[in-house]
Amino acid sequence: MNTLKTVFLMTVMMVLFLIVGYLIGGSTGMTIAFIFSLMMNFGSYWFSDKIILSMYRAKEVTAETAPQYYSIVHQLASRANLPMPRIYIINDPTPNAFATGRSPEHAAVAATTGILRNLTNEELAGVISHELAHVKHRDMLTGTIAATLVGTITYAAQMAGWAMMFGRNDDDDGISSLLLLILAPIAATMIQLAISRSREFAADAGGAQISGNPLGLASALRKISAGNEVKPLNNSNPATAHMFIVNPLHGGGVMKLFSTHPPIEERIKRLEEIAVGSR
Repeated sequence: MNTLKTVFLMTVMMVLFLIVGYLIGGSTGMTIAFIFSLMMNFGSYWFSDKIILSMYRAKEVTAETAPQYYSIVHQLASRANLPMPRIYIINDPTPNAFATGRSPEHAAVAATTGILRNLTNEELAGVISHELAHVKHRDMLTGTIAATLVGTITYAAQMAGWAMMFGRNDDDDGISSLLLLILAPIAATMIQLAISRSREFAADAGGAQISGNPLGLASALRKISAGNEVKPLNNSNPATAHMFIVNPLHGGGVMKLFSTHPPIEERIKRLEEIAVGSR
């Protein structure tokens, strides 16, 4: 299923570039956009994890530089029958974490300094288990390509605006550009919602199984959510918000309806039900 989602996202990315290329430059623009979209899809598959890690200035650590963090990841990866992922630290006091990579053999887990300082070992194990569940479910490639797609949609909307101002003067093209400008951000949000919410519930359940302590993850979610309410993650980007264990962006009221993550209360409730059922 995740492979089909990935192919779908990469196809959508190509179609968007073709549409914008045509609006701006007709057949020639479509040809240029086609070549560009092939480069984007290739880059998304092979390098999107490196781009996202670089975006958050994540630094790779080892057993020597972060022994406790490394030990927890190593133990849980072994328990989940997964290869040891590369592990990174993001220098940010706001607690949060995410996993990325195109496969379990090329996975990476990143956690902020805030999460390492503020969580107990049991809570941190719950968070790492959640991220390893994403790895086991092969969610990471879908998530990283989705992040690239959302960025592409935003860029396409901007290009459509330029096409309206400086491009071809045909009325139909103007209407098409206007529709793309209006609908592109909505499409980006809906793609994130469709991909992210169900994945988070599944990763919570998988994380509870890997760690053997659903209440540890539930407690971690409370702390991480509270921390992000006080101060959003530095450099947080709407295109990558769905990748984190808790949405790193602020938003209340109507914005909660369009959050990339399920409500924290619902996630905690489900974890508490798992804990009761496992007794």
